[in-house]
Amino acid sequence: QVQLVESGGGLVQAGGSLRLSCATSGRTFSRYAMGWFRQAPGKEREFVAAINWSGSTDYADSVKGRFTISRDNAKNTVYLQMNSLKPEDTAVYYCAGATTWYGSTSKREREYAYWGQGTQVTVSS
Repeated sequence: QVQLVESGGGLVQAGGSLRLSCATSGRTFSRYAMGWFRQAPGKEREFVAAINWSGSTDYADSVKGRFTISRDNAKNTVYLQMNSLKPEDTAVYYCAGATTWYGSTSKREREYAYWGQGTQVTVSS
């Protein structure tokens, strides 16, 4: 059974930083791309960042230069370092695991078979 568990969310002032973690279990983590998505109140879930099995990354335009996705295959964990946070970054952040082996990064939710429960990030102005 594949499980993804996010942690690291919280309340931070604008301009601050947070690091989200997503610990996975149940399959060979290193073979799969991982992604982060977020959903703000009243809005659809949107892509934030992704990293593939070889370490290639992709970001939403809204977070480029501020957020960094990384992975530690020894710990089966993917991270999202968020710097220079803005109130508009407030959302529930979800970790997602890709469906297929050795795939590329993807912005599409349908490419991800497994999802965490989400962690709340609130940025105050």
